[in-house]
This record gives sequence, structure tokens and C-alpha cells, in this order.
Amino acid sequence: MLTRMGILVVGSVALDTVETLEGKVEDSLGGSATYFSVAASFFHQQIHLVGVVGDDFPSEYVDFLSKRGIDLQGLERIIGGKTFRWGGSYVSDLNAAETEFTYLNVFSDFDPKLPYTYQDTPYVFLANINPELQLRVLEQVHRPKLVVCDTMNLWIDISRPALMETLKQVDILILNDGEAKQLTEKKNLIQAGKEILTYGPSRVVIKKGEHGAISLTKSEFFAVPAYPLTSVFDPTGAGDSFAGGFMGYLAAQNRSNDEQTIRQAIVYGTVVASFNVEDFSLNRQRTLTRQEIDDRFNRLKDMVHF
Repeated sequence: MLTRMGILVVGSVALDTVETLEGKVEDSLGGSATYFSVAASFFHQQIHLVGVVGDDFPSEYVDFLSKRGIDLQGLERIIGGKTFRWGGSYVSDLNAAETEFTYLNVFSDFDPKLPYTYQDTPYVFLANINPELQLRVLEQVHRPKLVVCDTMNLWIDISRPALMETLKQVDILILNDGEAKQLTEKKNLIQAGKEILTYGPSRVVIKKGEHGAISLTKSEFFAVPAYPLTSVFDPTGAGDSFAGGFMGYLAAQNRSNDEQTIRQAIVYGTVVASFNVEDFSLNRQRTLTRQEIDDRFNRLKDMVHF
């Protein structure tokens, strides 16, 4: 019997225009599925991406993703269509972007259809897309070993019923502290995490930006600080990079039920996210090596050991 391998990610592939105190970039490579895939590719060699772009999506970006070993069979290109574009600025607060514009373009009609070869992928990440689309993905996969999902304040506001249905079918929910409080209407993060566990997931991972992340199950609690950085260029995609590092390591170890392995995966996610913010878009990942990731992992481990 063949062992099923690989990670499936379904989400956005975008062109971002971002301004921070460090400068500005236009039409840079972005999107939740993109950041996740690149981060996961440092740990696992079978990443299957499902998304949609227009015919204006630069070939150099396709080449970059392909050279990272990311399988793009599921990336649909709409002839005559324009790629999803997002513009934002981080001027007053690096933990929260001010959205300047959002042009969904071809992403507005995105209907994820998994290639047949993707349907048996054991590790599934539902990136930050409408929960109704997340449910459609779950209808197409066959007995995945682990399903992880992300969400955002918009879906909590306008698609709560579909989100709650999705949560019944996922193993781990990843979201930030504000979203956790919004979803549960709890002011305390620990209370919020425990409430989310009653919705279906067996684990919730709550990202706290520059303050790290916490993980809760019914019997376990784990907290990790963010890696200390002296400068942050661009926080865009840090959360998706965290998820990619987390799931990439878990899938590589193939021990998704082991608490120690999950804790190591959370630290690796934190480390990959710390590299992500050191430059605009995915520029830092273009030169990043697994050795650098492992070295920073060990330094962070030493920092919190006592």
C-alpha cells in the first residue's frame, strides 16, 4: 500500500501593493496560498496549490513558485481576466494593515476544483477564503489525515453559519487574537480558545503578532514568544507564513497527533514568519535557507529554555 504524501493548500494568489515606513512595492507577489506554499516548501517537497489568477500574472512569479517545488497544476489561469489585487499600508501600526484597495477580479468567481491527483492529499490547509469555498474543498478530499483552517474578521461577520459548519470538520483552527475574541465574544484569550474547542476543532492556535502565539487543546496549553527583531519591513503574509512553516514541518515529520512535534511545528512557524517580515513580499524567502531556519529555531529554543 502506497503512503499518501503531500500538503494541499487552497487560497488566494494575488498581486500586492504595500507601503510601510521602509518604502513601497507595487504588484508584488502575494496571497494567502502563496505565502503558505513558499513557507511549507522549506520543509516538505510535495505542496499542491489550488488558486486562480488572470493572464496578467507575471511568468516570473510562476517560475519562482515552480522552482520552489510547488505543484501548480491546480492554479487556474483565466484568459482575459485580471489577478486579485490588494493594496495596504502599515504606517501607524505594524500589527494591522490599513486597506487602501481590494480588487477581487478573477478571485470573485473562484470555485475551487481539485485535480484528481490532489484529492487524496493527507494534509489539507484551507487558507483565508470564504467558508463556503472551504466547505466545497472538504467535499472533494478523501479522508485527509489533518485539516487545518484559517479565517478572518470579514468571514466571522458575513459568513458565520458557513464558518461554524466548516469548524465542525477541521482539526486545527489558526486565527489571530482579535479574530478569536470576535468569533467567541470573549474578552479573555484563554476563554476564547476554550470556547472555540467546543465548535469542533481539537486544537486552536492563536497568533498574537509581535507577542508570539498560543496553542490550546482540552488538555494541553503551549505558548511561544515571537522571535525578537530589531526591524520589520513588511508584515504582509506573516500569518500565512506561520501556517506554512507549522504545517510543512508537521507533514514532513508525519506525526500530526504528537504534542511534542506539534509544539516544535509552532516554533518553526514562528521562525519562518520572523524571516518573512524582514523584507517586502517574498523577497527574503528567495535567499533563505533551511540552515538559517534551523539556526534561528535553536536560538529561539535557547531563549525560552530555563
